[in-house]
Amino acid sequence: MGPVIVTVILVLVLVLIGLLFAPIDIYLDTRSNNYYAEIKGLVKASVEADKLEILRIRVKVPFRQFYFYPLKPRRKKTGKKPSEKKGRKHWNRFAPKTIWRVLRSFEIKKWELDLDTGDCITNAKLYPLFALLNYRSGGFHVNFEGRNHAVLMVRNRPVSLIKSFFNL
Repeated sequence: MGPVIVTVILVLVLVLIGLLFAPIDIYLDTRSNNYYAEIKGLVKASVEADKLEILRIRVKVPFRQFYFYPLKPRRKKTGKKPSEKKGRKHWNRFAPKTIWRVLRSFEIKKWELDLDTGDCITNAKLYPLFALLNYRSGGFHVNFEGRNHAVLMVRNRPVSLIKSFFNL
């Protein structure tokens, strides 16, 4: 093989390894209505409110941006009937153990909860529980002013998902 082919193969392998270790962030913020998932530097998908539809998803990739409407009814193709596929169902491989391993592979980067239940007695009962939770992890607050707010940011890497899914 020539040096050009070896260089191209090496660059492709390095890019694939880089993609395996690129962080995937999922961010949810109820105060600012900011909800997105992103792979740093490659793609970001944000959920936004829309005037005509209920919501839209804005996808940003380098040098391009487009919108996707997931709740918009799609036109059905006329003509052929879809053939029924016979075979086993694929849901059988998603055992609760596998789902638990996948969920545990996520790392919580930021967690805040500011809660008012509307009942001062319930808020008073939650206060010691939230104080105990703050001792261990932090980010839990009870208020008596009517504010309800949650922030959650989780991070994962594709290599961690693959490892947890296949139990490597």
